[in-house]
Amino acid sequence: MTLMVTGLYAGLTALLVLALSYKVVKFRRANKIGIGDGGHQGLSIAIRAHGNLIENAPIVLILLALAELNGMPDYLIHSIGTVWIVARLLHAIGLNQGQGGYHFGRFWGVLATWIVLLVLAVANIGFFLGL
Repeated sequence: MTLMVTGLYAGLTALLVLALSYKVVKFRRANKIGIGDGGHQGLSIAIRAHGNLIENAPIVLILLALAELNGMPDYLIHSIGTVWIVARLLHAIGLNQGQGGYHFGRFWGVLATWIVLLVLAVANIGFFLGL
């Protein structure tokens, strides 16, 4: 069995990682900040948007790959993967537009990410238990 569907969402996640990383680098260069955030809220927010994706992506992609290997139907893998990508886009946009405060994108992005994690965790435990 291959991991073609998970590969799609891993690739899309990697593109988002690159985009958020580029934003951090661009801000650092414009403000001549090599390490840390230099007290700039905009850079701090960009760092957190990138960092939050990096913190969540490995476990989600591992769980997604395991679910695919364990026989979860492609349409469910696509559904979960789509929610994952939309959630991460919402979070990044919301964190930036809300300037670190409340924003509907940040709220729904985090909530949807947690739902994806929960669904994948339960599904993989269910596969183990034979459910």
